[in-house]
Amino acid sequence: MNRPRLRPHARLRWDARAGRYLLLSPERGLLLNPTAAEIVKLCTGEHTVAEIVAHLQAACPAEPAEAIAGEVAGFLARIAERGLIEDAA
Repeated sequence: MNRPRLRPHARLRWDARAGRYLLLSPERGLLLNPTAAEIVKLCTGEHTVAEIVAHLQAACPAEPAEAIAGEVAGFLARIAERGLIEDAA
């Protein structure tokens, strides 16, 4: 996947009661931690996976880039398996 974007049926919503973002689809909802929410916010089809990793690296410079890249790739793979994102390219 090069330029991830949310599928048309998936929505990112703020849940004020939980104080966290939810990734919603017609069948389910996922409660996201702050890092996962930041990744999903960048899944617009405009950013490459490398750009998403660079954004997170800038926010957490002490974290090794390889570790961030692995976590981003794993998270994107999991939500792609659930049909929540697709490649915009």
